[in-house]
Amino acid sequence: MSELKIEFKAATVGYYSDEPVLYDLNFAVHTGEVVYLTGKTASGKSTLLKTMYAEIEPLAGTVRIADYDMNHIKQSQIPYLRRKVALVFQDFQLLSDRSVYENLLFVLKATGWAKLPEINERINTVLTQVGMFDKQSKMPHQLSGGEQQRVVIARALLNSPEVMLADEPTGNLDPETSDEIFSLLHCIAAQGCAVFFVTHNHQLLKKYPARTLQCIDNTIREILEEERVIDFDTFLEE
Repeated sequence: MSELKIEFKAATVGYYSDEPVLYDLNFAVHTGEVVYLTGKTASGKSTLLKTMYAEIEPLAGTVRIADYDMNHIKQSQIPYLRRKVALVFQDFQLLSDRSVYENLLFVLKATGWAKLPEINERINTVLTQVGMFDKQSKMPHQLSGGEQQRVVIARALLNSPEVMLADEPTGNLDPETSDEIFSLLHCIAAQGCAVFFVTHNHQLLKKYPARTLQCIDNTIREILEEERVIDFDTFLEE
């Protein structure tokens, strides 16, 4: 039976200085599952993700991410949470003055890896997983947008995360490359990671169906399968 990796129960999220952004959140994501999140601009998607990786605290209810109670997580525990929860953004955020190998080496050293043979083995493994093994010596500017995003995903996989939060990872990519990234993230989920995927790419949502949540009216609702089949775009308007 798959393990629960993301859980919101009667949760409210937002900032203490303002009105809450999202209320009455009740959903869960399990190991091996892909769940999409869509919604209009400023509907609360980014606030939700920030709650998941402990940039902000939940305001009420229960939130658990990768076995951490986000209502009571200690500051000292946050670095360990973030090893279990990987982030993938649409702006690649690679170090422009370092090669692909050096970008990944930097992350491993920063997270406590010390033995070079183990480091090299891990880098080779994740680059092979995303189809970039032969690009280790390339600089970011020598890669296409899709290749850079594959390196970002490889970087996210370095510490074997239990949860991957992907925030519009195909937002800057062409349709063919976006298709490849959708397929890759589904493969990663199939290998045991829970993937929570913010996207507005309606066509690929249809091609790679999965549970879909929608930020709307200051809460989150699940778009039912029959709604996706009958008139999916109606529920995904920006």
